[in-house]
Amino acid sequence: MAKLEIFDPALCCATGVCGPSVDPELARVASALFILEGKGFSIKRYNLGNEPDVYVNNPTVSKLLNEKGPDVLPLILLNGKAIKEGIYPTNEELASWFGVNAAILEAKKSSSSLL
Repeated sequence: MAKLEIFDPALCCATGVCGPSVDPELARVASALFILEGKGFSIKRYNLGNEPDVYVNNPTVSKLLNEKGPDVLPLILLNGKAIKEGIYPTNEELASWFGVNAAILEAKKSSSSLL
């Protein structure tokens, strides 16, 4: 089974979807990862602000940070190999890595309406 690791830049919380103004891209990624984790897939997300030792102790991450600086974050590792740098994966990429239909990763829209 695929093992996905996401090395985020320093975020305010584990997902970055807190505070008064939420980045819609971070919300999309958090939602897609939540769905995938609920299906039993192996996903681990690290926050530079809270877990700097994980970045230093991972040879791939440490090397890329030393070579390219913090702009390499977010850094995406699939089965230990760096596959994406500086940008979060699309829902289509996530779906292809885990062999699922990308439609399941779309945020559900509320069907209620105001009267």
